[in-house]
This record gives sequence, structure tokens and C-alpha cells, in this order.
Amino acid sequence: MGAFALAYALFEIPSGILGDRIGQRAVFIRIVLWWSLFTALTGATTGLFTLMTIRFLFGVGEAGAFPNSSGTISRWFPATETARATSCLMIGSSTGAAVAPLIVIPIASAYGWRAPFFVNGMIGVIWVLVCFLWFRNEPAEMKNMSTKEKIFIEKNRHFINHGQQFLWKIAFKNRSLWALVATFFCSQWALYFFIAWMPVYLQEGRHFSENAMKITTSYLFILGIIGGLSAGFFSDWLVKKKGVKFGRRLMGSLALGMMGLLFFVTAVTPNNAIAAGCLIFCYLFMPVNGITAFSTCVDIGRSKAGTVTGIMNFSGNIGAFFLAIMFGKIVDITHNFNAPLFVVSGVLLTGSLMWLAVDPTKQIDTVMTDIELKLAS
Repeated sequence: MGAFALAYALFEIPSGILGDRIGQRAVFIRIVLWWSLFTALTGATTGLFTLMTIRFLFGVGEAGAFPNSSGTISRWFPATETARATSCLMIGSSTGAAVAPLIVIPIASAYGWRAPFFVNGMIGVIWVLVCFLWFRNEPAEMKNMSTKEKIFIEKNRHFINHGQQFLWKIAFKNRSLWALVATFFCSQWALYFFIAWMPVYLQEGRHFSENAMKITTSYLFILGIIGGLSAGFFSDWLVKKKGVKFGRRLMGSLALGMMGLLFFVTAVTPNNAIAAGCLIFCYLFMPVNGITAFSTCVDIGRSKAGTVTGIMNFSGNIGAFFLAIMFGKIVDITHNFNAPLFVVSGVLLTGSLMWLAVDPTKQIDTVMTDIELKLAS
């Protein structure tokens, strides 16, 4: 998991930049073909070295999926629907995660652990065919779509095609971007617990049966779907009523704060039912934070939303790398599966406070355009 997270982090920014420059369609096709290949190759590994190598290369290829999704939202959706569009992204992730144990575990039980990787690789190839035949970078390129709708999207979206380069010195002077990067670094400690360590925690730390673990995991991601769907609509409504700064700050801070509290309760309770309930309820807030963070990338980045998301996701996956490595080390040292949960709780509460420094009205490409106009004059 550490090998994957590190590679994923390192190639997030280049993939985001590439999507902003050449369009997201070509990058999506490259990403999903790559990860489909390395998903299948994971099933062909023969030992630790080949597994780590495949996982690292897997991360190299998969990097950029979320930055290019943010770039697509910037191009395709009116600014007032940013959070709702992002919620579709989060719902897709949670739906896949909820369905996966129901498919993977039976296939693995019947045909061995390698078989699910081959099946999932083929699913990716099917997605690529749909993307190639149907998806386009811009509304203007889409067939069977009314001119009225195309004009409406282009007039009301965040994306503005200035064609300017991304000015890194200016971007890194944006305090809001730094605060957003910090919050996402913190949030991904929780995400990688759920996707990498939670099954181990439940079975070895809490002594759940495999069936109980599977059911708990599915319920957790089902609640994530509910959280993702409701958060998108509520966030857009809140932004409309109270403004984008208040709306993004409140949603982000509340989400990470509640997650930090629930991780703490999970760590201190001896009751397995309460612990499972806390983790399930905790994941309700995971897509809320994700929707808010990725929507803020679109707010700040606009025409460079993919690049800004790549910067944020780079930081997040560095946090994921630390969690992937440190969780097991802390358990080894303390002989206690609850000990690392206290660390995760503290990191999440820190991220909650960092959200108060995020200002999505500080748009990077607006600053760049102003500077270019001054230079030109």
C-alpha cells in the first residue's frame, strides 16, 4: 500500500497538468488502460518484490484520475452545481467500494485470490470503450446536445480558456491553497485506514469474522453513498445562501472534526458494536470532506482545476503513504490495534482547524490574469 500511495502522490501533479493542457479525455483513457493492465498483473505476482513493483507502477498509472475529474467538472458544470457534480464522483467511488467486497470475496473463495484482479481489469477496459465512444472534453464537441444547453454551461462554468501557463510562484503564494493542501494531507490518513487497514483492524484487532467484516465494510460504503449524495446538494444550497467561503469552511471543518471525534470513540470503546457503528458513521463524513475539498479546487483553480487538484492530491497521498506505513509499525510497537487510531484522530482534528484558513474566493487563474495584464501594459 505504501508503494502505491507514494507513486500515486508523485505523479498526481504531472497528470493534472497534462489534463489541463491536452484535455481530460485522452488522459482518462491512458489512466484506465494503465490501471486495468496493472490490476490484472497484480493477480500474476509471485512474491513481495514483484507485488511492490506492480503496486508502484499501478500508482504511477492511476495518478491523475481525481485531478482530471475536477478538470472535467470545471469544464462541464455550472459553478452553482460544483458540489453536486463532485458528489457524483464521490458516489461512484463509494458505490464501487460497497459493491467490491460482495464480488471480490465470492470470486476469490471460488477461484483463488488472483481471479478478482483479472475480472476487475476487464471492467476497466469496458469503461475505456465507453469513454472513447461517448465522452468529449468540451460541451461544444458533444453530439445530440442542444445549442442552448451548451451556451448555458459555457457561460456559467468555472472554466475560462485563457491559455496562460500555470505560474507556480504565484500559486504557492496563495495561502488558501496551502491550507487546503494541509487539510487534505490530514484527511487521507482516514481514507487509507478505511481502504487499507480497516479489514485487518476489524479481524485482528476486534476479532470480527470474515463475514462480519464484509457486512460492516459494505454498510460503511453504503452510508458513504448517502453522505456523498446529500452533501453535494446541501453544500450547493449552503454556498448559495451563505457564500462560498462560509459554505466550504463549514462543511470541511465539520466533516474532519466529526471524523476525528468518532475515531477517538472507536479507539477507547471496548464494545465491538459501538466501534463498528462509529466507523460506519465516520465514513458518512468522508465523502463530505472529499466533495468540499475537490469543489474548492475547482473554485480556486477554475481553468487550472486539474493542476490545483493534483497539488492537493499529492499532499493527500503523502499522508496516505505515512498512514500505510505507520499504522502497522505502531501496532507492532504497542501491541495494540487501537493505538494508531488516537494518532489518526489527532491528525483529523488538526485538519478540521486548518479548514478555517481556506478561502475559495482566492482564485489562482484570476491572479495570474491580473499579473499578465500588468506585464503586458
